[in-house]
Amino acid sequence: MIRHILTLYILLVPTVAVAQTSAAAGAPVVYFSLFGQNGPEFQRFYAEVFDWKVAANGDVVTTVTPPLTGTIAQGAPETIVYVGVADVTATLQKVVARGGTIRYPRFEVPGRVVLGVFKDPAGNSVGLVEMQNGKAKIPPPTTTP
Repeated sequence: MIRHILTLYILLVPTVAVAQTSAAAGAPVVYFSLFGQNGPEFQRFYAEVFDWKVAANGDVVTTVTPPLTGTIAQGAPETIVYVGVADVTATLQKVVARGGTIRYPRFEVPGRVVLGVFKDPAGNSVGLVEMQNGKAKIPPPTTTP
């Protein structure tokens, strides 16, 4: 588990720094899809966890915090969408109560970001970023004596 946390740290440190300082470049990300076996239950899961309004056909509209940044790097193949929430721990509790599982509980990357990752009922990994005043919450950096 430590290896996975370190990997997330390495991948997200430059991402969060760029997200709060530079303008987006290149082709924009304009859409996302999440799929699960039981459509109505799957839609209800996301509606209840994130307060998203999901139409019967699965359409959902949510806000995006610009610039939307990402990481493309070497590692095991995986795509994770990160959703900004007020409280990672409280959101993970909602996830578990609705049939998801915690992949990585809330953890802080000092001076950078507060994160958590869960698996939805279909097994998709979804990340959480703790937000404060519309931006990623940045925990105090560690100080060395």
